[in-house]
Amino acid sequence: MGSFHLQHKNLYYPINYGYIEGIIGGDGEYQDAYVIGVDIPLSHFTGKVIAIIHRFNDNEDKWVIAPISKTYTKKEIEQYVYFQEQFFEYEIEMMISHF
Repeated sequence: MGSFHLQHKNLYYPINYGYIEGIIGGDGEYQDAYVIGVDIPLSHFTGKVIAIIHRFNDNEDKWVIAPISKTYTKKEIEQYVYFQEQFFEYEIEMMISHF
């Protein structure tokens, strides 16, 4: 959150973006994840997976993580991740939680 992409210098991250240590994604690196619902930069976070973004023109999915107590609609998630996902063809799979 509040930084620019290392390779694409004009791509600003308005939300937290990182990886899930110990889980390998489609690119052979740790699984990438957006963290929504937290308005401060994070170095670590524990939350719940609320959606998976399946990119059709990329080799990895992105996970969407949120605080355990918060819920978001697909439309809200699209608004959060638009800054980066606008460059890809994708679908959002919402995860169903039962409490």
